[in-house]
Amino acid sequence: MSSQNTHIDWILVLIYLLLVTVGWLAIYTADYSEQHPEIYYMGRNYGKQLLWIGVSLCLGFCIQILDTRFYTAFAYIIYGVALLALIMVFIFGSTISGSKSWIKFGFFNMQPAEAAKFATCLVLAKYIGSFNTNFYTLRERFIAIALILIPMVLIRLQEETGSALVFGALSFVLYREGILPGSVLLIGVLAIMLFLASLMMPVQYAMLGVMMVLLLVILLRGRAKLPQKLVIYLTVTVLTITTAPLLDEIVLMVILPILALIFILISIYLQRSTYALIALFFACFIYVKGVDYIYNNVLQRHQQNRIGVLLGTIEDKRGVGYNVNQSKIAIGSGGLYGKGYLDGTQNKGNFVPELSTDFIFCTIGEEFGFVGSAALIGLFVLLMLRIISVAERQNSRFTRIYAYGVVCIILFHFIINIGMTIGLMPVIGIPLPYISYGGSGLINFSILLFILIKLDSERYMYLR
Repeated sequence: MSSQNTHIDWILVLIYLLLVTVGWLAIYTADYSEQHPEIYYMGRNYGKQLLWIGVSLCLGFCIQILDTRFYTAFAYIIYGVALLALIMVFIFGSTISGSKSWIKFGFFNMQPAEAAKFATCLVLAKYIGSFNTNFYTLRERFIAIALILIPMVLIRLQEETGSALVFGALSFVLYREGILPGSVLLIGVLAIMLFLASLMMPVQYAMLGVMMVLLLVILLRGRAKLPQKLVIYLTVTVLTITTAPLLDEIVLMVILPILALIFILISIYLQRSTYALIALFFACFIYVKGVDYIYNNVLQRHQQNRIGVLLGTIEDKRGVGYNVNQSKIAIGSGGLYGKGYLDGTQNKGNFVPELSTDFIFCTIGEEFGFVGSAALIGLFVLLMLRIISVAERQNSRFTRIYAYGVVCIILFHFIINIGMTIGLMPVIGIPLPYISYGGSGLINFSILLFILIKLDSERYMYLR
């Protein structure tokens, strides 16, 4: 290995090795067979995972040999190849676990959606990093967002909703680089909260919450003519809440956009914040009614049940909620210190489905208890904090942007996977990085991290 690599971050390498080792041990106990206890037996998942770990380490070594200028020079080409692979899925793809998102190569099944993650991180780093300033035009902002949306849409068309949502996490990279203002992220968070509220309570109560928030804004912002503002605002609010149940869905969709547009125009003409808030109220009302309409008229019954189980509005421990219920039982049975390695009764009894992949955290929770689960979570937190530290010490914008893309993807997988095993997130088939079984996932997550390690190793060299 060349002398350029003397600045390799060995802490990141050590954390990676610890994670893949823990993952392999968890897969071994989850898929353990007394007839074939050999760790290298290729007929079981643990034997195959050991092979993929070896392949990943070899690829990691090869990545360290390549010049870093390879990634900057070929970022667009790598992104184009990833998009081409996603398109090829529609022609030559195979259906596995209900989604046509795989391409078979002999005994190996490749999921192009996984490779698209590091490809998108590279192209974002290349495109955004090519500007010498943090001031972007509307065209540049649109292109940056489009680079994320294109693979996201292609993957969603393959019925891989979970993998598609991962790309949404890259919006935080755009925020870090000043492409997306903080107000956009705030609106996104508020939209999610309003979305959940609209599913968990009647429209009137959801809008009552919106009214209280906007009323607080008026009280904080408005000092002059406060009584008039309150009278106008409360009148509109009361009329909307009381008449909403009496109006037909189609009438609401026609009348409310017109009223919202009128209030927006009045707000622009008079330059009064009160009218803008009223327009925002109507926009929220349209949003809530839209969510309610889609939930009841567009989503299929099993999709409604999954959302209902997650939100606690539906209790179905033997049907849709079976997986999550068994997962929580397995984790809870582990107690403080767990039942011991290879002694998990819930896991060995095959009560938890997809144990080696999506619900691998159950194995750790049952056999190593709260202490083991906390240690694994701490290891992931350490990994992400280290990546952020690596990002902030860079002289190269390319490396910094790429590093933030890496941490966003890992963080999303981490939150969703562990969240769904304990019933806090929907079950959408998101693996736990470096822990869950799967050659395609492990290899691509390894590439994602080892490219960062290589870029960081030359942080003292001005190449970009």
